[in-house]
Amino acid sequence: MTKQEDNGNKLLGFVYDFFKTMQANEINLIYEGEITHQITKAFLTLTEASLEKSDDTNQVQKRVFHVMVECLQNITKHADEIDMSELVDAKFSKGILMIGKCDDEYFVTTGNVIKNDKIDGLKVMLEHINSLNKEELRNLYIKQLNEGKLSDKGGAGLGFIDIARKTGHRLEYEFLPINGHYSFFVLKMKITRQKRTSDETI
Repeated sequence: MTKQEDNGNKLLGFVYDFFKTMQANEINLIYEGEITHQITKAFLTLTEASLEKSDDTNQVQKRVFHVMVECLQNITKHADEIDMSELVDAKFSKGILMIGKCDDEYFVTTGNVIKNDKIDGLKVMLEHINSLNKEELRNLYIKQLNEGKLSDKGGAGLGFIDIARKTGHRLEYEFLPINGHYSFFVLKMKITRQKRTSDETI
């Protein structure tokens, strides 16, 4: 098996897992394509309307909405400029977003193409975030907010830190190789559900 065929199989495996997740859970929203400002506004409107119809607490609804905002910002701010000629065989050339729920939790899955030379730094950042407790995440967020080096695409992993704080769960991730230059970065997040009591209003 060639390296290109192996990379293709990994992408197909991801697609199959994605399909199984759709079958096993209630899917609120799924999208594959370019993430624009207009698309972002539409997503947020649809998500807000869907959450308002749920029986989850206001706190849970706000967490889901906040995580979605951060995810969309991450895709639009941190996605690399892609040379489409190098992605002829790629299954995903833009971005993906899926929001769904099961009995106990909401889940948000995003994906976008990144350059391979960004992977090591991203892994170090995500593993560090995953190693911290609630108070440590809060302190790191404040430190990065005050001292973190900002780039022209955003800053210092603040979005990832904030997602970890809001969800209270580890950030699950994987990098699916596309070719020698690019990979598909998949990020999976979970938010624990809590049902509203009879006297709680939206």
